[in-house]
Amino acid sequence: MNEALPDVPEVRVVGLPQLTSGFDLVDRLDLPMHLKVHGPLEPMGGEQLAQLAERINLKGRGGAGFPFHKKLRSVAEAAIKRGVRPVVVVNGSEDEPACRKDTVLINRAPHLILDGALLCAEALGARTLVVGVTRESTQRSMEAALAERGLNNGRRSALRARVQRNPVRMVTGAAASLIRSIDGGPAIPPGRKVSASQNGVGGAPTLLSNAETFAQLAIAARIGPERYGNTGLYDEPGTVMLTVSGAVARPMVIEVPTGVPLRYVLQLAGAPPVPQGVLTGGYHGKWIDAATVNEAIVSRNSLDAVGGALGAGAILPITQDTCPLGESLRVAQWLAEESAGQCGPCYLGLPAAARGLEDILNGGGPAALEALKQVAKNVKRRGACSHPDGSAMFLESTIKAFTDDLAAHVLGNGCGRPVEGVLPLFEGGRAPTGIPGGGESEENGPSRQKIYVDWTLCRGHGLCADILPEVFQLGADGFPTVAQAQVPRYAEAKALRAVRRCPALALRIEESGAPGAPSRNLPVLSQGRGRRALGR
Repeated sequence: MNEALPDVPEVRVVGLPQLTSGFDLVDRLDLPMHLKVHGPLEPMGGEQLAQLAERINLKGRGGAGFPFHKKLRSVAEAAIKRGVRPVVVVNGSEDEPACRKDTVLINRAPHLILDGALLCAEALGARTLVVGVTRESTQRSMEAALAERGLNNGRRSALRARVQRNPVRMVTGAAASLIRSIDGGPAIPPGRKVSASQNGVGGAPTLLSNAETFAQLAIAARIGPERYGNTGLYDEPGTVMLTVSGAVARPMVIEVPTGVPLRYVLQLAGAPPVPQGVLTGGYHGKWIDAATVNEAIVSRNSLDAVGGALGAGAILPITQDTCPLGESLRVAQWLAEESAGQCGPCYLGLPAAARGLEDILNGGGPAALEALKQVAKNVKRRGACSHPDGSAMFLESTIKAFTDDLAAHVLGNGCGRPVEGVLPLFEGGRAPTGIPGGGESEENGPSRQKIYVDWTLCRGHGLCADILPEVFQLGADGFPTVAQAQVPRYAEAKALRAVRRCPALALRIEESGAPGAPSRNLPVLSQGRGRRALGR
């Protein structure tokens, strides 16, 4: 089984380092060392900065790939039109088990990220800078970097700067989730499409981009667009940071110029010479097969052209000795668990999709395959954020990339290969705690309740499935298909409502205490007291 990646794995570089300059000298570049390695940085005007970003074709490195110069100009125009100060937000949330490149940059080169963010803040006239993180190590490093620059969140500060720590969840990294948490709400999408450039933190126009994006801007501002363009491809100049894991001898973060053959990157990490497939772009990405690997180069356009994705820069090969559908099922189950639990296409559709893939592996035949395709299709473009879209893309890519294995499972007795667990997931299938103090958030923590069906009382009214579809589905006979199940933390209030409204009084909830402690039945109380019983 592949263990979870450390926050800071081995770091390598192909060619001359840019973002990773100085990594051979120290573990972390504090401000004096940062200035020795990179030199001082002169401020730039807003349009000058936008032109620089446009000339180097800088796009967001968090996965979406939106042109940075368009975002910068949009924020500036909105701020001028409304007469308000904009906000700058660095998104350092990296909550996918296979991604570590932003975590490496924050831990080892935090001032390079701040250089880019402060350039933008000064050019835009911003008076607020927030850095969003989810890990203890990144919080410590960035808070130390702010202190080294004399930046703080004091009311009299010319620039109020602080670190926002959120739980480690897949949906936390969404721009809308980070903005919502900065405003004091939960770190989950708000359920409506909003433009941060127009209406972000506190309602102000907000320039929000990924940590690597700001670091790339700082490099380009120092060396100029001509020198920056001498590295990498003409239409995608510069370097990219990749996290290479999966079936490799040496999991690593590697800085490479665009245009490097993907097979060379895999070779550096000790991947098998002929991988069965390579997942590109991470768990919201796409699979490519072994033949395609030899055609691909490291660039957004090249990977798109061969059916892959650069995404958040995660590259994960698997060997010929593992079942690719079984490996993908583990990821699909994790993606389902990462739902924020607030929109049906996500918290109902993703578990259904994972069950569909499991049905295929368990001999469900062509009907199971068609059901999976339909669920994946129904999930897309209907969620409150991009999580269901990315998850559906991963599932559809799995079906497309491994046709031989799919046929073996759908039409035969399976591929006969084991599931080795080579794709990294957080220990126990869950992310480590991400909020200060070491505890899980109330809404996103591990399940603490079980709900039970008393079959001597159940009459198949089906109300439980209407109220609590996260747990109960009805079988062909009209009765629940499970006798007991864990209740997701976000669904506890609905579970209590299902218990109260069951016409046959056939449901009960038990709340688990500390490990080894006896469970206790939750009383069925009035609505107000019920909330207190659930700790709400």
